[in-house]
Amino acid sequence: MSSSSDVPTACADARSGAGSTAAVDSGRSAPQPDHRRGTRVLAVCQALYTSSVSIDLTLTGLVGYNLADDKAFATLPFSLITVAAALTTVLASFLMARIGRRAGFLIGAGVGALGGSISVWAIFHHSFWAFCAGTATVGVFQAFAQYYRLAAADAVAVDAKSRAISTVLTGGVVAAVLGPLLAAWSKDWLAPVAFAGSYALVTALGLASVALLALAYRDVAPSTHAGSAAAFKAVEGPRPLGQIVRQPIFVAALANNALGYAVMMFVMTATPIAAVACGHTIGDGAQIIQWHLVGMYAPSLFSARLIQRFGVLRVIGCGIVLSALCGVFALRSTDLPHFYAALACLGVGWNFMFVGGTTLLAQSYRPAERAKTQATSEFTTFAFSALGSLFAGQLLARFGWAAINAAIFPPLALAAVATLGYAWSRARQPAWVS
Repeated sequence: MSSSSDVPTACADARSGAGSTAAVDSGRSAPQPDHRRGTRVLAVCQALYTSSVSIDLTLTGLVGYNLADDKAFATLPFSLITVAAALTTVLASFLMARIGRRAGFLIGAGVGALGGSISVWAIFHHSFWAFCAGTATVGVFQAFAQYYRLAAADAVAVDAKSRAISTVLTGGVVAAVLGPLLAAWSKDWLAPVAFAGSYALVTALGLASVALLALAYRDVAPSTHAGSAAAFKAVEGPRPLGQIVRQPIFVAALANNALGYAVMMFVMTATPIAAVACGHTIGDGAQIIQWHLVGMYAPSLFSARLIQRFGVLRVIGCGIVLSALCGVFALRSTDLPHFYAALACLGVGWNFMFVGGTTLLAQSYRPAERAKTQATSEFTTFAFSALGSLFAGQLLARFGWAAINAAIFPPLALAAVATLGYAWSRARQPAWVS
């Protein structure tokens, strides 16, 4: 396992066969001012998006229960957010490859604002299926917003990628705390119709994203030092997708992104119901989730520094261990401190796996391969996340909280195997590649 970031750096053009005598930068140059500005704008957009999702996370289950004639469908509106995101993410990637990231992000934020408006209409008219359409539309917003971190990573050099990714994700820190508070604060804005005001706030947050992107964000050309010597040879064209996804670096990236996200959604979806079933209050369940969200995003303040100091593979390994500790704590006891400890470990573990996995992903493709590679990764991640969310309730109802937490160990073990496989492949590479 190599030091620094555990990722390959670029080598000279001469090694690529280009015949140039100029050396390619090693990837350790600092991001340009435009890059830094764009990253900060995307961090604010991440905060606005996370606030929107936090409102949906806090209220959608309750609103769905109030609107549904058949209460078995109460969680469908929330599940449709993730399902719609999974179905849209491939289209979002290829669309932005054609029209640019800025235009794509504007479309996503605009659709998110529309989704909030549809939800308001549905609540006023007591229409469950219109509410489902509104939450699904917010899922389209989520699909585009998930590319904020990748847009920041693509614009900077190798050693700055983890820092750019972390900076964008820090936008979720404040939103993770404020989102549930905003949901409670705004639910009576349009009284006497409860909760309609909260979804009007979702519309306002989407429009704020549109304004910010239109006024302050500009597309930046991908860094010419965006990846490894093995993956980025300027004289070569794009590779087939099958060849890209077989790379150990891509396998490790996808395993940590998709499996880490699935485990997180699987446990988080079941937690509020399990907390109440174990004798805790609805308020306790909401606070557990609130601090879990803080655990998800707060480590972004320092995870990039950890990657630079200890290497991306060590940070990913720490994330896998912390996620596994969630299961350990939850299996030990169902008292309130163990719920808090389990979900805190899960949040921090997800952050380390997700930031580390995204760092590897951003170095697994050439610039011409960006759209199809990112689309494959994001679709798989959302698909696994949707499955985790959809199956959590069924497994909890049939087998209980202990079964939920026991079930997370096999996927985390697979993520560990994939990460170790990439570490082994790195150790076997010739010295000149690293």
